[in-house]
Amino acid sequence: MNARKLIIIGAHISILLLWASAFPAIRAGLQSYSPEHLALLRLLIGSAALAVFALVTRMRLPDVRDLPAIFILGFLGFTVYHTALNIGEQTVSAGPASLIVSLTPIFSAALAALFLGERFGGVRWLGSAISFAGVAIISIGTGDRFEIQTGILFVLLASVSESVYFVFQTKYFNKYGFLEFTTFTIWAGTIFMMIYLPGLGGEILKASTESTLSVVYLGLFPTVIPYIALAFLASKGGASEATSSLYLTPALAFVIAWIWLGETPAFLSIAGGVIALIGVLVIHKKEKVKIIDRELERNKVSK
Repeated sequence: MNARKLIIIGAHISILLLWASAFPAIRAGLQSYSPEHLALLRLLIGSAALAVFALVTRMRLPDVRDLPAIFILGFLGFTVYHTALNIGEQTVSAGPASLIVSLTPIFSAALAALFLGERFGGVRWLGSAISFAGVAIISIGTGDRFEIQTGILFVLLASVSESVYFVFQTKYFNKYGFLEFTTFTIWAGTIFMMIYLPGLGGEILKASTESTLSVVYLGLFPTVIPYIALAFLASKGGASEATSSLYLTPALAFVIAWIWLGETPAFLSIAGGVIALIGVLVIHKKEKVKIIDRELERNKVSK
């Protein structure tokens, strides 16, 4: 196995482990922090770590003409995503929330078809319908229907906004590189979150040690490393390759939440999760077939 494959595998593993752990960590942080302050503190910590890195590496600043795109993508990929996910996880447990976010590849494919002209065939629509049926079952299995329905809408909003970020960020990789552009968008998302700065200091003083350490962990690890790893994969193999790690995240998130928070998954939540993942796998299998077909065509041409 060559070095490139090892790096790609390592990137997928980092996405899987860190994003799976993020969902229970958010639940732990919400025990002391409001959704808005948790998102702000998490992004402030991540932005500060990246600022140190930028200074050490003498990272260049973005062109002025690219600032609107950077701020829009930063707003959607970080401000909206983290705030909506935190609000959703007030009523949706960590495992089910991770299952809903695992629909991001489906939303990404649909957006790419709509805006980038990529084909979104019948098999993909079938997989999408199966996945949404699974989400509906998750909402029934988690208890209070009204609250869970509201929470699921926020988690779905987080997934859609993240999908927009993933689809349109690749346009700028050739110019800036995946590391620089990810850094710029995290900073942009943090700037938008500064409207929630009042009251943050008071929450930090009153928060439990576990909640604060959870937010620090979120800021230093799941906020920075998986996004950079995903951007790296997208720059090498496209959005489908990059987001494929999300398919396995929910299973690990359920286990971590069970051990860390004692969140025992309900039977309907597990059943809904399995159905949602089947839908995603239907789409993923279709993508693999298309990739194999393209490789066969290339081999024919080369011969």
